[in-house]
Amino acid sequence: MVKLRLKRFGRRNRPYYRVCVMDMRSARDSAPIEELGHYDPIEKDAAKGLQINAERAKYWLSVGAQPSERVTSLLRGLGVMESKKAKPSA
Repeated sequence: MVKLRLKRFGRRNRPYYRVCVMDMRSARDSAPIEELGHYDPIEKDAAKGLQINAERAKYWLSVGAQPSERVTSLLRGLGVMESKKAKPSA
């Protein structure tokens, strides 16, 4: 199965991630199928902190790639994926 997940870079206490398309059986830092962008959780400016190629992300989601929990929340923040709708109260 193909997954959209984060690949960690950076030094100790200063993480930096790349959003990658990878086979789920591969190790975290192994070679990806494709790199879609990057995510810097410490960056103050949100525009610099998260950059993802939305077209390619939509393509991979359309062919069945499953995003990790963190990538799902990042894609929802960009508007690539629909956010969860609140269940109507009965």
